[in-house]
Amino acid sequence: MNTLQLIAASALLAGASTVFSHESPAHHETSARPAVQQPWGIAGAAQDAQRTLVLQMTDDMRFTPAHFTVRQGETVRLRVPNRGQLMHEVVLGTPASLDEHAAMMRKHPGMEHDAPHMAHVAPGAQGELVWRFNRAGSFDFACLVAGHFQAGMRGTFTVTP
Repeated sequence: MNTLQLIAASALLAGASTVFSHESPAHHETSARPAVQQPWGIAGAAQDAQRTLVLQMTDDMRFTPAHFTVRQGETVRLRVPNRGQLMHEVVLGTPASLDEHAAMMRKHPGMEHDAPHMAHVAPGAQGELVWRFNRAGSFDFACLVAGHFQAGMRGTFTVTP
């Protein structure tokens, strides 16, 4: 078993809902696995999206905009164009889940991954994810490509009741 397989197996044993894989060529598309409730919401269906939000990623290690407000229960399509020359991604989560994932990305910088709450986007391409924010609170998003998160490439969603 290689290192990434060990990491994936360990994550699954620990109850993690994200599986990391090098075998996933379309890792920016929504996974075929069933939707799993996360502290920050659950994967939504494209036909249920009530609006589309555009989150631009650039090589200045910033998202534009860096903050969104959505209503609890709202399903949004998050369109993420990569306007830079570097690979970028957006991963939704909590500070703890993003810190954990960022640490894993530093150890395995080329790792590909696939989960409904993330989009890994090549330079000049556009990714998309559909998410249902069914829990109120403040949740984060970040680019966890090694060095990008540390440079400040992050933002927040405020989910209002």
